[in-house]
Amino acid sequence: MTDDVEQLGINVIRGLAMDAPQKANSGHPGTAMALAPLATVLWTRIMSYDPSDPEWPDRDRFILSAGHASILLYSMLHLTGYDLSLDDLKQFRQWGSRTPGHPEVRHTPGIEVTTGPLAQGFGNGVGMGIAERWMRARFGADICDHHTFVICGDGDLEEGLSHEAASLAGHLGLGRLIYVYDDNHITIDGPTDLSYSDNVAERFGGYGWDVNNLGEIANDTDAIEAGIRGAMATEDKPSLLILRSHIAYPSPHKTDTASAHGEPLGDDEVSATKSIMGLPADDTFYVPQEVYDFYRRSAVRGQAANFAWKQRRATWSGNQAELESCLEGKGMDGWAAKLPTFNPGDSIATRVASADCLNAIADVVPALVGGAADLTGNTGVKFNSATPNTEASPEGRQIYFGVREHAMGSIMNGMSYHGGTIPFGGTFFVFSDYMRPAVRLAALAQAHVIYSWSHDSVGLGEDGPTHQPIEQLASLRAMPNLRILRPADANETAHAWRVAVDHDGPVALLLSRQKIPVLEGTAEALDGVLQGAYVLHDVDDPRVVLIGSGSEVHLCIDAARILAEEGVGARVVSMPSWDLFDELDADAQEDVLPSDIPTLAVEAGSPFGWERWADDVVAIDHYGASAPGEVVLAKFGFTPENVASRARALLEGVS
Repeated sequence: MTDDVEQLGINVIRGLAMDAPQKANSGHPGTAMALAPLATVLWTRIMSYDPSDPEWPDRDRFILSAGHASILLYSMLHLTGYDLSLDDLKQFRQWGSRTPGHPEVRHTPGIEVTTGPLAQGFGNGVGMGIAERWMRARFGADICDHHTFVICGDGDLEEGLSHEAASLAGHLGLGRLIYVYDDNHITIDGPTDLSYSDNVAERFGGYGWDVNNLGEIANDTDAIEAGIRGAMATEDKPSLLILRSHIAYPSPHKTDTASAHGEPLGDDEVSATKSIMGLPADDTFYVPQEVYDFYRRSAVRGQAANFAWKQRRATWSGNQAELESCLEGKGMDGWAAKLPTFNPGDSIATRVASADCLNAIADVVPALVGGAADLTGNTGVKFNSATPNTEASPEGRQIYFGVREHAMGSIMNGMSYHGGTIPFGGTFFVFSDYMRPAVRLAALAQAHVIYSWSHDSVGLGEDGPTHQPIEQLASLRAMPNLRILRPADANETAHAWRVAVDHDGPVALLLSRQKIPVLEGTAEALDGVLQGAYVLHDVDDPRVVLIGSGSEVHLCIDAARILAEEGVGARVVSMPSWDLFDELDADAQEDVLPSDIPTLAVEAGSPFGWERWADDVVAIDHYGASAPGEVVLAKFGFTPENVASRARALLEGVS
């Protein structure tokens, strides 16, 4: 039963949900108002959390997939004692504030994931469920034993990502996932029946979820609690609770209206609503002490659980070094010594070399957990001996994501946010387009994930232009905070894995389908790869610099030999990573790419952006063709002879 102080607390949340958007003249008050009772139940009766230690590993996780209702989450964090002040709430959506328009992980204490683009939080929740169950299966319930709670809305369920993620969650039988679907019948355009008539219960039942239609209980805290606890008792499948709510309740004129979804209610309506709730009509950001006392008492339960967890952690009898490696998301001491070295003169596709690297470090980077979107062997992400991650084997490290690239990206983010794993995922590079929204959020949030994008050029061959990436590399280079490496051969691939494991954010490995030669000097080029570009071949007085990335570097080496026979000295620079090279100071860049020497870049992709580093570029500004890879590359000018010819033309043009 809702007592007086609990009801007052719910009303205070509704007041904050109106006041913050009203002050900002921007925001989404309606959903936060409707879900204040649900949030109160979760934070005061259900969840285990510790505001004094927001990243305690065994806390319950909360995801607001309906991230537009961020003021609800900010209000709960403030009221329960996280480091988020009332002044922070007053700065909602303002420059430099800790309360941005949508929740951002690592920006505000207590925020678990970055949400806002609809259904991303839904997919993140599935990733958290996978990570929690994997940690519990591997290290035991003394180390990992918690739930993930997700609030989603109509928009989340309309996005296709929710289908992909929900399908995999049901297939894996992910218990400990509790999703509450806020069925408020309203979108920005108006009533949902303008475009949406799915039978959500049947849909999720078909995925294998446990579904409970709670009905019209959005203001009944006891009934909400009973529904959640019933779902928590389901260990063998994810749960969906369908909660019929009324947006902007109890506003006298804006309840159940589309305008309450994305617009402040207006001063008069705010005052009228506060009067209905018994709050001071003209007192903004009103929080009486008894409400603070009520919410902050709830954190005591989590603080006690945190203390008990730390005691168990200290006396745990398992492999402490392995556990610490997983919790930190790093390799164990000396892990990189396990990376293989490849012999010059051998010919090996970098996707194959990457698989060799993955398997070589599997035991010393125990946090690596992942797979591919139905392309496991093709993309170099298959463990030689790992158990598949299934409902029966939750400790398995090999995840079969199925043909679900979009969900794979979002799930990887959720696994990273959860902690305990370094997730990796593979697909053909051209299909990174399907992953792009999740990749962007990984870059924004600096999630430690590893993308294995293979078949990285027209060199993949016969599958033709639908599968041959052209513009993908240039477009992803425009994405801030995404570390991209396109290794020239197998040894550079091993060096790239050093970056992938040690970096704190997302890393993309772009790998060849076709075999390419292992080059002289790359085994010793760790420092060069770590700085993004380095001189692989040099002469005493170079007249031209040839820059290559990935599978085109060996063409530059061969072209330099041709030019040498003609008396033209050429320096060859391998440039696996623009972004790493961009972090060097100007002098260090000048040492590699002297500004007074004409420079020709060679890359089997779009030329866009290469003018930053080169005077000319052998590239592709059109789509590919279906034919054997070596034929396609030759027809498009990726031969040593053409590279040498273009270098001569460049020299003639500047002489």
